This record gives sequence, structure tokens and C-alpha cells, in this order.
Amino acid sequence: MADSPGARTRRQAAAVAKQVPEKSLMNGHANGSVNGSAHSRNSTTRPETSENIFLFYPNIIGYSRIVLALASLYYMPLHPRTCSLLYSVSCLLDALDGYAARYFHQSTQFGAVLDMVTDRCTTACLLVFLSSAFPRWAILFQGLISLDLASHYIHMYATLSMGGSGQSHKKVDESRSKLLHLYYTNKTVLFVFCAFNEVFFIALYLLSFSSPMLSPSLLPTDKTPGSSAQPGNPSHPASTFFATPGSAWAMELARANKMDSFWPWVIAGVSFPVMAAKQFLNVVQLVKASKWLAEGDRAARAEQGLPKKTK
Repeated sequence: MADSPGARTRRQAAAVAKQVPEKSLMNGHANGSVNGSAHSRNSTTRPETSENIFLFYPNIIGYSRIVLALASLYYMPLHPRTCSLLYSVSCLLDALDGYAARYFHQSTQFGAVLDMVTDRCTTACLLVFLSSAFPRWAILFQGLISLDLASHYIHMYATLSMGGSGQSHKKVDESRSKLLHLYYTNKTVLFVFCAFNEVFFIALYLLSFSSPMLSPSLLPTDKTPGSSAQPGNPSHPASTFFATPGSAWAMELARANKMDSFWPWVIAGVSFPVMAAKQFLNVVQLVKASKWLAEGDRAARAEQGLPKKTK
């Protein structure tokens, strides 16, 4: 018996209604899978950020230290007060860049190297001037420059080659050296040693302009035994650099040579023991780093079957 047109229409409508939810469910499942996978990928893949390491706050402070150090070097043979102020501020900023690196989470290997290189260069430049100001002690100042550079370079190299590229030179294991561990891990000890070391050399610098005991050329007469006309020495006549003896340079030099040497002597006496201890630590650091490198050399030679036994 054939269905009536109305009955066929009702069955077709029911079939269509049944298929629509199934297709919708399938499409929804498919879209959900695609969107879900895309969401999963987006949640696990972070957008790449291009950070300019050179413009991190502690590194900007490091650049400021370099500018101040260069300015202090310019004034070093001319204006002892100005030079001492600029040099001291540059040294004090050494503590600020470390604080900024921790506060802003911007500790970088570039910043650590920049900080160390700036320290070594500024101290070396000051010691070079002291070598010219006190020629009799030049070999001592040259030795201090060499010790400072060699100690820190070998220590840095040993840390990178033996401890790994991500290892900081300030992370010294206590088993290797308790003194170096205390020096690098205790921020107070590190600051005091570095500050007093620089303060001692600054005091010597001021004494080269104020103490006839250390610089006989500061005595009133130019015929004083031991006087020197070497450029860079406070006694060097201003007319050598400027035709007019009454120039600003000569006036500042005359004022500088009348500096009272009392406080520079006091500062030098107080800071000398800490400076001597700092040089001792440099020797310890040099020896420990050399032994660490030698351990690595022995291990590498053992892996290569060296030394070969001779029959």
C-alpha cells in the first residue's frame, strides 16, 4: 500500500532532523579537536622575545662606570680632587650594578664580564699613574697589575673550562678554598676588600700631590734632590704644557700641591692591611685556579692513555 504524500513528507523531515544533530556533533568534535590542538600548541609555545641585553639596567650602570673612569683618568695628572671624586663614584657604582641585576632579574654573563673587565682596567690605570709618580716603586706597582690581571683571568678561565660555560666565577666551592668561598659568597666581605683596596691606592695618589716625604719634588725649591720633571709627576712644570704659567692648569696644580697630607696618610694606614690581604687572596686565587686546570689536564691525558709507558 503506497504511502500518502503527507506520510512521506513527515518521514523525510524526521530523517533530516536525525542527520542534522549527527553532522553537528561530528563537526563539533572535529572543530573541538582542531581548536583544542591549536590551543594546546599556543599554550606550550611562548612567543619569542628579543631582549636587548646591552640595555639592561646593570649594564647601563656599567657603561656609566666606564665614562666616569675615563673622566677620572683625564683629570688624574691635573686635578687630584676631581679625579678622586670621579674615580670613587665609579667604584661605588660597582656595588649598585649587582643590586640592580638581582632586583630586576637581569643577571647576565655579559654583565659579569663587563664588571670584571672594568674593575681590572680602572685599577691598572691608577697603578700605572702611581708608577710614574713613584718611579722607585714602579716595579712593585707593575707586579700588582700583573698579579691582579693574571689571577682573575686564570680563575675565570678555570671556572669556564672546568665548571662549565654557565658557571659563575663567583661560585667557588668551599672544598677548594674556604677563603675564596667566603670572599665571593659574603657580599659584605667582598665589598670591604674591594673598597679598601681601591681606597688605599687613592690615598697614595693623593699623597703624590701632598706629601714631600713620598714626593721630594713637592718641596719649595726645584733644586731639591730627587725632584723629577717627568710628565705625569705632580712636580712637572706647568709651563711645559702651557705657555702661560698662570693658566688654569698651573693654578690648580699650585693649589693641589698645598693639600694637607694628614688625612691621606690616615686613610692609607687604615686601608693598608685590607689591601695586603686582598693581594694575598689574589695569590691564593691564582694558585687554586692553576691547580684546578692541572687536574683537568691530568684527567684529559689519562683518557688519551698518557703518559705512555716506555719499555
